[in-house]
Amino acid sequence: MTAVETPWAASLSDYRCFGCSPHNPHGLQLVFHEAGDALECTFQLGRTFESYPGMVHGGVIGTICDEVMGNLIVLREGRSAFTVGIRLRYLAPLSVGEEYRCVARVRPAGQLYQGSAEVLDRDGTLLVTATGTFQPVDMDRAREHMHLTDTETEQLSMRMERP
Repeated sequence: MTAVETPWAASLSDYRCFGCSPHNPHGLQLVFHEAGDALECTFQLGRTFESYPGMVHGGVIGTICDEVMGNLIVLREGRSAFTVGIRLRYLAPLSVGEEYRCVARVRPAGQLYQGSAEVLDRDGTLLVTATGTFQPVDMDRAREHMHLTDTETEQLSMRMERP
């Protein structure tokens, strides 16, 4: 599978997203792949992301689900979208050092987007489900919130244009 580059990583030299920036040594450095109508990533987390001994912190899992759902909107719709709400259901704990896969899908819902994500183990067993609501924002508003320069805004706009 070929990795999908986010517009941020391709346009902003100092992009430091905790979830997906390859330039943040303290982050998750998630790499996304298209999977039909979904976006997915595989991940394996070390003890830095631990809660109880040997278990991955649930908040980190929520971050991963949020990242995959939100970036799917950016990549498919060519729009930034801020998370309005997210709900998680943990069916089983995730272990440090094990490999997992997060798969997300989104759909328009009026002026918002509704997302869903699943975290599965290597055998395909469902461990976590997530649903999220996302508010799309135009580039001017995104620029204001993200403190982008004119050049950064122009570069992002070009990267986010849909053919």
